[in-house]
Amino acid sequence: MSKVIVIGGGPAGMFAAYFAAKKGHKVTLLEQNEKLGKKLYITGKGRCNITNASDMEELFKNVCSNPKFLYSAFYSYTNDQVVEFFESFGLQTKVERGNRVFPMSDHSSDVIATLNKALKSVGVEVRLYTKVKEIITNTSANAENEAGVENYEPQVAGVLLTDGTKIEADAVILATGGVSYVSTGATGDGYRFAEKLNHRIVEPTPSLVPFETKESWVPELQGLALKNVSIKIVNGKKTLYEDFGEMLFTHFGVSGPMILSASAAIKPEYIKEQPMCYIDLKPALDEETLDKRVLREFDDAKNKQYKNSIQKLLPGKMVPVIIELSGIDPDKKVNEISKEERKCLVNLLKALPITITGTRGWNEAIITRGGISVKDVNPSTMESKKVKKLYICGEVLDLDAMTGGFNLQIAWSTGYLAGNSIE
Repeated sequence: MSKVIVIGGGPAGMFAAYFAAKKGHKVTLLEQNEKLGKKLYITGKGRCNITNASDMEELFKNVCSNPKFLYSAFYSYTNDQVVEFFESFGLQTKVERGNRVFPMSDHSSDVIATLNKALKSVGVEVRLYTKVKEIITNTSANAENEAGVENYEPQVAGVLLTDGTKIEADAVILATGGVSYVSTGATGDGYRFAEKLNHRIVEPTPSLVPFETKESWVPELQGLALKNVSIKIVNGKKTLYEDFGEMLFTHFGVSGPMILSASAAIKPEYIKEQPMCYIDLKPALDEETLDKRVLREFDDAKNKQYKNSIQKLLPGKMVPVIIELSGIDPDKKVNEISKEERKCLVNLLKALPITITGTRGWNEAIITRGGISVKDVNPSTMESKKVKKLYICGEVLDLDAMTGGFNLQIAWSTGYLAGNSIE
């Protein structure tokens, strides 16, 4: 029986602690907050999208960073097993649109309660309000051992808390999460612990996060949600992302499901180059068909002014913006609008241009892209390649995925593998 310390009481940490304890190890779970799973409370808008019920091919397709690294993890502990785990402890689940799995109750607190019940069942000692300062090893990560053997691997010896207390351990599991949702206590401590032990860090950036935009008219549409529209984000001639669905205008730019997914799919360096986002407000109609539709609207309002003629084509809030952007005189009679002017309007409805200037900050990011390089971690066990008996799992690693339960599946699978791999 080994003495195991788990740093971080999020989904990956709780799963790692449970499965390590289930193997018979003495496990202590250290959490700096006043309760476990603080970020889980707010996932899925407070409903907690536990996982995604799609097949394995779809799971891998939705992983944005290093999907191949997750092969062992996903197959060692599948999405079906995640559902079975929760149901075995009494939590009923349901599958919704997009194969998203939620608790039947729609309460994330029930997911946390189930995890606490599981930890209690295998005797995990949970210590709240406990902050780790560093991971202790039996030697410096940079040094050779006394015998002068090259490439000597240090081994974990325990942790040092911020109050000066040392806790010895045979194995340590690092599951501190990323730096998204700072309000939940995300500090990036895990990166510092790992970097001190010679692990490489891929620069963390916000992901599943809204975009900020350049155009002054965007804030005028604040609160307007568009459904059944499509977007195309391009950098020059290169298409970075395309999608169909819902989006939302805000006081700073754009948000909503399609936008959050785009932020996860597009590399940060492309976002820095201020790509263009084109919104197709009428994706079901090609340009020719839409032109005929506009003509019908104009025929029905041929004696009206242009500004009063397109109300049936658009949400009310958007009409003044489109009128202005089209460049057509708002007071012009509809029957005086030229074919070229009408073509400009059709083009605008099919490709409303917005300049993306960047993403919102960590407080609005659902997840973190980047983190501890997976090159320094064994994908079959989650054990560090730099320090023996140090296991790393969850969002602290350079792993991230699209919205829809995929990120939590990464947490469960890597947490399982870390906890279950300790001998």
